[in-house]
Amino acid sequence: MNPVTVITGSMAPLPRSNVDTDQIMPKQFLKRVERSGYGEFVFYDWRRDEEDFVLERPEYQDAKILVAGTNFGSGSSREHAPWGLQDWGFEAIIAPVLADIFRNNCTKIGLLPVELSEKEVQWLIELAQDDPSAEIVIDLAEQTVSHGFEFEARFDIDGFTKHRLLNGLDDIGLTLQHADEIATFEAQRPAYKPSLA
Repeated sequence: MNPVTVITGSMAPLPRSNVDTDQIMPKQFLKRVERSGYGEFVFYDWRRDEEDFVLERPEYQDAKILVAGTNFGSGSSREHAPWGLQDWGFEAIIAPVLADIFRNNCTKIGLLPVELSEKEVQWLIELAQDDPSAEIVIDLAEQTVSHGFEFEARFDIDGFTKHRLLNGLDDIGLTLQHADEIATFEAQRPAYKPSLA
């Protein structure tokens, strides 16, 4: 996982509440065994059925940040939803409320979940709608979201998750920090017990 420090980019506005993981990544695409290649299936039904859906509009094709309504990522706990959003090209998701399991799944792959107030999110949505090229800066170390001198908001994130993201540590990376202790333990195991070798 790559470290997350500062994300600078334009936004794709999705002013809808209660977007669940089945809408983000429909069930028919959950048969793959790898974690990559899900981007093309993100919001599949909406992209196909809605003529003017935001991700189909050329002015939002390079957006790095998705700004959505409250309770984003609710529903089933499928990891494929954040995988697909990241594979599409998003580096952060901003909403007033992000579903707990969805938020946790995002942090495990380096997709930054940011919760701001409804008023702050609405300001960003309107900015993205009025000027699709407008860029914001998300600074994880400072826990701020800003747009020049016009807008600045702070967000909360727990210290351990922040440490993991800043240092690019997924679950495997955290384990590998203890590789020497694991090797020492394995070397001392009795020969009759199973070993990693």
